[in-house]
Amino acid sequence: MTTNELRKPLTVLLKEGDPEAKREEIRQYFHETYDAYEILFQTLASDEAFYRRADPLRHPLIFYYGHTATFFLNKLLLGKFLTQRVNPKFESTFAIGVDEMSWDDLNEAHYDWPAIEEVSEYRNQIRTVIDNLIDETPLTLPVDWDSLYWVIMMGIEHERIHLETSSVLIRQLPAELLDATNAAWQICDEIEGEAPQNELLTVSGGVVKLGKSRDDSLYGWDNEYGQFTAQIGEFKASKFLVSNQEFLEFVEAGGYQNEDYWTPEGWSWVQFKEPTCPLFWVPQANGSYRFRAMLEEIEMPWSWPAETNYLEAKAFCNWKTSTTGEPTRLPTEEEWYRILDYTETPDAPEWEKAPGNLNLEDAASSVPVDRYSFGKGFYDVLGNVWQHTETPIRGFPGFEVHPLYDDFSTPTFDTKHNLIKGGSWISTGNEIIRDSRYAFRRHFYQHAGFRYILSDTPVEIPDDSYETDPEVINFCELHYGSEYFNVENYPEKLAQVALNHVQGRKKKRALNIGCKTGRTAFELGVEFESVTATDFSARMIRIGVDLKEKGYTQYTLPEEGEIVSFHQKNLQELGLDRSRENVEFMQADISNMKNLFTGYDLILVDTSLEKAYNPKKFLDSVHNRLNAGGILIIASNYDWKNERTDRDQWLGGFKVNGENTTTLDSLQSILSPHFKQIDKPFDIQQVLRKHRRSYDHNIVQVTVWEKQS
Repeated sequence: MTTNELRKPLTVLLKEGDPEAKREEIRQYFHETYDAYEILFQTLASDEAFYRRADPLRHPLIFYYGHTATFFLNKLLLGKFLTQRVNPKFESTFAIGVDEMSWDDLNEAHYDWPAIEEVSEYRNQIRTVIDNLIDETPLTLPVDWDSLYWVIMMGIEHERIHLETSSVLIRQLPAELLDATNAAWQICDEIEGEAPQNELLTVSGGVVKLGKSRDDSLYGWDNEYGQFTAQIGEFKASKFLVSNQEFLEFVEAGGYQNEDYWTPEGWSWVQFKEPTCPLFWVPQANGSYRFRAMLEEIEMPWSWPAETNYLEAKAFCNWKTSTTGEPTRLPTEEEWYRILDYTETPDAPEWEKAPGNLNLEDAASSVPVDRYSFGKGFYDVLGNVWQHTETPIRGFPGFEVHPLYDDFSTPTFDTKHNLIKGGSWISTGNEIIRDSRYAFRRHFYQHAGFRYILSDTPVEIPDDSYETDPEVINFCELHYGSEYFNVENYPEKLAQVALNHVQGRKKKRALNIGCKTGRTAFELGVEFESVTATDFSARMIRIGVDLKEKGYTQYTLPEEGEIVSFHQKNLQELGLDRSRENVEFMQADISNMKNLFTGYDLILVDTSLEKAYNPKKFLDSVHNRLNAGGILIIASNYDWKNERTDRDQWLGGFKVNGENTTTLDSLQSILSPHFKQIDKPFDIQQVLRKHRRSYDHNIVQVTVWEKQS
């Protein structure tokens, strides 16, 4: 199979057409995506390639091989389009751990990776599940956020992202573990030759409009929606992407040894990694360089674009400024879009073929920077390699979180993830449309390079350090804010209840399930040696991570209409600073928890059972997670809702043979074989502030159980 045969159609239009034809179009798009992913992993020539870590901050490739299939299954379960798991162990093992987040579990001791053949068979099973769902479910147009077909598109586009990110990891494996003869992934044969001399071209000023509406015809990630307009003044931009040859000037000028060229973050990275050149350059004993393509090492292609992380690209620009005296930097997101508009580059649905080295339509590598011309004299406005920008990702005004993937975007709204634009040779699907927005940590490597601009307009980075997510800030205030109506702080009170019940017992390890923004975990950490705090929502736990890492967090509170107040809370003022080192935050699903969550003296479940899609599964096995004599505390408001938990999975709130069955009845029945209830049920009040004049007042019942040996 050749690279051209791997080419996939552009992402599917979801608003119009014949419904039956559209259903088959999505089916074909799914299978082609699934096939392309399989073909990528065929480049791994040995089992060792699957199980060796290409990057110490990433899982081995066996994780990513299973992860995209698990993603389909988990999202379909969450959306209630499926009711049964295919392989609960795999769907826990392959669920989380892809982006260096503090809550990612990258400890190899926690994993017993399955055989490649088992994962391959699992992928086949998931393929069948999706096929059957498409067979059984009529499609109605337009396809919107609530549709099964939107979720299938979500899984497809997610796998296309990992087609690219997995290729970057493959590129970091030893070449002897890979099959460079694989016909589907042959690189550009134009290796020799000088790079063209770069020059600056003028880009006229203009208005750029970013973001799209919910009635857009293409699938989109949540951060693409909303509206943002900016007026951009005239600037100059480099005609070509920076080539390997142009970047060599920075290397030979001692760029990696001169702190003056680097941001503080960049210099810390240099001191830690001790690089002397970009990651994919291979230094030789004689002072020359070779080049690492995806599957093999080749002669240095000086005319191909230099591939760097943001920190290196920024240092190059600072060096350029120091040598020329002219204000050189990377473009902002808005300035990149202005170049796109100025060159009159059409969007993907209008293409007959890709206008640049995109969509796997050329080689399985970069190509010379002067191969693909665009309008007004520019080259590689799209494609070849992604282009770094100065802009950390954030939501546009009107941003909304998709309920089935609440941790796609918001965990990256931390000012630490910068946008990359334009796509690379292996970018397909959503990645190559105008509205796509992807961001990575600044030290992260992708198939990414850069072009520079000349502008004395200062870069304005919006201060996103204040949390504004409506649901998250409610819990920030519940955990760290004021008390209302003389009701005690709920998470502090719950922690004190737990600590009172473990007096005179072991206090080595505690597990806090449903930790939200972390207050209860920090309170437990005052007395426990180790507290594992988990929540299903990464949006929530990143506040706890913020507090653990910095000691403080900031958030806005709605007061009235568009009026908000700004708040900073720190652990020291709460007397909790000393517990920071004792608390670890991890993302976890209470209905399908990994086996590593065992060996605890206390398990505290905070208003999580009533939000679980299979609460009984957790209760049936929770005794295995506790040490002998350990304490289980369950706090619940018994608020069962069909949209969260299927009716047949509720623990209470229904009649059996004409008699009322409460959640407490079920807890006592399920837990009694392994637990003794050691206290009468009691209530704790909880006041959740919505805005200055709107509050939710809840009554949470607490039950306490001791594990019987």
